Amino acid sequence: MRTILNSRVTIWAALVFPAILMLFAIAQGGTDFADLLHPTGETSARLMIVAMMLAPLAAIIGQPVWLRWLIARRRYFGLAAFGYALLHLIFYAIDMATLADMLSEFAAPGIWTAWAAFALMVPLAVTSNDAAVRRLRTGWKRLQRLAYPAALLTLLHWGFVHNGWTGALVHFTPLAILIALRSAGFRFIRQQGV
Repeated sequence: MRTILNSRVTIWAALVFPAILMLFAIAQGGTDFADLLHPTGETSARLMIVAMMLAPLAAIIGQPVWLRWLIARRRYFGLAAFGYALLHLIFYAIDMATLADMLSEFAAPGIWTAWAAFALMVPLAVTSNDAAVRRLRTGWKRLQRLAYPAALLTLLHWGFVHNGWTGALVHFTPLAILIALRSAGFRFIRQQGV
């Protein structure tokens, strides 16, 4: 069982499964691309949040086995977040149909924030591999900090597009709290044996 859980194939299968269901729904004909804009965007945001929560959570509570397991696979969550953002963009482009239609709404707050977030995610995705870590050395960690403005822009995109902030804030507030607690130097002291 442990071998299956640690398998890259198993992890990627779990991360890709929702996308397969979405593409299958389109192939069946009962769903169009516009229907999948919300699920792809939300899935991307959720995976981004999971990837970003792990480091501050570890700084606050230490590294129990389950958290070490997640941290070791953090790049998978980040890459999957980018993959769903790319799928979101593709579905958006197909739904809009023409470049002129896309450009006509580019200046809207809910749209330019999405483009800016996606632009910041591209270098993160491209450098999410061991070769880039070795080549960039300390610059790799600095580059990965682009995740913070990307997350903020994603939050703004979500709020503007849905004409309300409740859903976006429900998702992003736990991340913001963890980052604030880590920045303040908060540490949760675990009792012996817990």
